[in-house]
Amino acid sequence: MLKCKDLLKGFEYECISGSTDTMVSEVVNDSRNITKDCLFICITGANFDGHSAAAQAVENGAGVLVVSKDVELPKEKPVTVIKVEDTRYAMAFISANYFGNPADSMKIIGVTGTKGKTTTTYLVKYILENAGYKVGLVGTIETIIGDKVIPASNTTPESFVLQQYFKEMKDIGCDAVVIEASSQGFKMHRTQGFTFDYGIFTNIEPDHIGPNEHADFAEYLDCKAMLFRQCKVGIVNRDDQHWEKIVKNHTCELETYGFDAQADLRASDLKLVTGAGFLGIDFKVSGLVNMEIETDIPGKFSAYNALTAIAICRHFGVKEENIKKALLGAKVKGRIEMVKVSDDFTLMIDYAHNAMALESLLTTLKEYNPNRLVCLFGCGGNRSKLRRYEMGEVSGKLADLTIITSDNPRFEEPQDIIDDIKTGIGKTDGKYIEICDRKEAIKYAITHGQKGDIIVLAGKGHEDYQEIKGVKYPMDERVLIHEILEEINSQVIDNMEE
Repeated sequence: MLKCKDLLKGFEYECISGSTDTMVSEVVNDSRNITKDCLFICITGANFDGHSAAAQAVENGAGVLVVSKDVELPKEKPVTVIKVEDTRYAMAFISANYFGNPADSMKIIGVTGTKGKTTTTYLVKYILENAGYKVGLVGTIETIIGDKVIPASNTTPESFVLQQYFKEMKDIGCDAVVIEASSQGFKMHRTQGFTFDYGIFTNIEPDHIGPNEHADFAEYLDCKAMLFRQCKVGIVNRDDQHWEKIVKNHTCELETYGFDAQADLRASDLKLVTGAGFLGIDFKVSGLVNMEIETDIPGKFSAYNALTAIAICRHFGVKEENIKKALLGAKVKGRIEMVKVSDDFTLMIDYAHNAMALESLLTTLKEYNPNRLVCLFGCGGNRSKLRRYEMGEVSGKLADLTIITSDNPRFEEPQDIIDDIKTGIGKTDGKYIEICDRKEAIKYAITHGQKGDIIVLAGKGHEDYQEIKGVKYPMDERVLIHEILEEINSQVIDNMEE
């Protein structure tokens, strides 16, 4: 049991009834989970307002309510009511206090940006762990706490859940935590209640603008910029055209990185590297750190991701040879993930599932001058048809061959989605074939691969399922590739025996 007032540190509030000396059994933000003597935070969500459940919460035994609006309560059951300006903001501090402010015991790294967050967080984790640190990760794909892996529902979880993760990470001895800090996370105050030791900005482009997201690009940018008023050291990509707006009202120390000659940490002399079944880059780093880097992840944006990771890890005293070794062997699941199937051509899996991401990926891969650029993809059902047209058009323009297949059809017919993609490709003179079954489509791509080809399996990335009519069926492209190679080898052996 904790005293209510011990949970209310770090933000302004008014006790409008009862006493802050009230003892609290636990903190709850879901009206379905009320327990005796709990503190219930009334959160206003997109579909439900917790304030409407305040009276029932008291009936069910809640001892303290945290509200931002007036609520009607049963008079026969006295209760402590704490009024705040914003209950989400208050929840972040209450949660941190409830779990004992675990972030204070670790180095917290926050990475924000439109692209590059996921890859950067895994690179940082990989480098630091290779240098002997124990690192927790919170991101788009999953949360990693030691051997425990929790699939993600939000890029940045609700503040209560985030603080719970921090507590678990602290308890198993984590030295550092690297977090994908989303614009929605800042807007919803999920990252309040603690201070980031390092805040990193990768880049920004118009995204996440619309209902229940951001009103416009200005709001999206302002939310990203909040990181630099919540961190001790800010590390910023100077090459991004909006970087000065991002740091305009910063309250932290600032460092910059990029290819810009004025950046504190600079990349230069970028070279594309091609090997047997893999692609990579080589570049020089100078300024705050001086070294040459090679990594088996292709494209200039991979140089940015690696440079971002270096900018962070240098603060942890990681030796140059450890950084170089880690970046050379680093792999991020579903992010330009090379899967070796042949010395003759390169095959990779990538999460690119909208036109912007697909265009960026295919444009990068064309720089390697492949014999053919082959793009295999589908689109999700019950989502915007515009995305299908746009992705079809992008692939039609940039790929030498597009293999249209199924992704997550959900409650739509896969063929209807394929027909929409064909509408987009129809605006170009790009060649395409359609193979609805994704495994058969991948098998076609592998068995028809030519020397010097680059083959991209786009859209699924880290996902290990296919969603059909409300059911998620197991489907991991890595497993499919393994099965296909076994089938091919088995056929070869059968033919030899005949």
